[in-house]
Amino acid sequence: MILNKFLIEKAIKEALIEDLSPGDLTTDATIPEPWERNAYILAKEDFILAGSLCFKTTFELLDPSLSIKFNAFDGDWIKKGTRLADLKGNVASILKGERVALNFLQRLSGIATLTRQFVDKVAGLNVRICDTRKTTPGLRILEKYAVRVGGGFNHRFSLSDGILIKDNHIAACGGVRSAVERARLHSPHSYKIEVEVSTKEDLLEAIEAGADAVLLDNMTIDELKSAVELARQKAPDLLLEASGGVNLENVRAIAETGVDIISVGALTHSARSVDISLKVTTNIG
Repeated sequence: MILNKFLIEKAIKEALIEDLSPGDLTTDATIPEPWERNAYILAKEDFILAGSLCFKTTFELLDPSLSIKFNAFDGDWIKKGTRLADLKGNVASILKGERVALNFLQRLSGIATLTRQFVDKVAGLNVRICDTRKTTPGLRILEKYAVRVGGGFNHRFSLSDGILIKDNHIAACGGVRSAVERARLHSPHSYKIEVEVSTKEDLLEAIEAGADAVLLDNMTIDELKSAVELARQKAPDLLLEASGGVNLENVRAIAETGVDIISVGALTHSARSVDISLKVTTNIG
């Protein structure tokens, strides 16, 4: 997944409007003239870098004359104390964009870093760590990009990206079989059908109804092992996904049950922003 400015400018513009409307009273009062200064951003902890394009685009939208040079790339492991980037230009522009630019960089780097921690936990096993749609409204494409930077994979970007029959769909349709059959009847022929199950009985019903994938939801490790064994016997090609209550302490045990995918909402809804600061220097030019 590659970001481009057309995909991210809308989110950045909205963030700038939120922070700068109707203006920056402090900067306008203390720096009325276009003073040129140097600045840099500093890593204050170890992390995986993500969001450098958001950082650059923030300042380009504010003041295209600013010079910004990153000393690292998205996906790089950054050590505490690293000078990540250098800026030069109108210090008022730097100050006005500082918080928005850092918010994006810190947030996305935090997601990438947490994702890498999950990926490292299941190293050597044939399983994918995936995100969910539990993202910050308006920032989904950015947060899912950060997951990819951290080594994870993306689940659905929107409800139109695939058919995932969940518990409330099943309740509305009156059962697993009915829901799967209705989805098969009314969906495009090229779409696979995944259904959420939480019991072996529902799993068997999903298999018998011809589901292409199942989401094993909120099962214990023993329940997952039993469900995977049953599924491999009845439908060897069935794609198996585990979800619910996944954390860094139990993710490897979940992976060792033999599932193909582990979806982790925490990648985007619980990632901590990493600590990065911007410093303006007193030198001119």
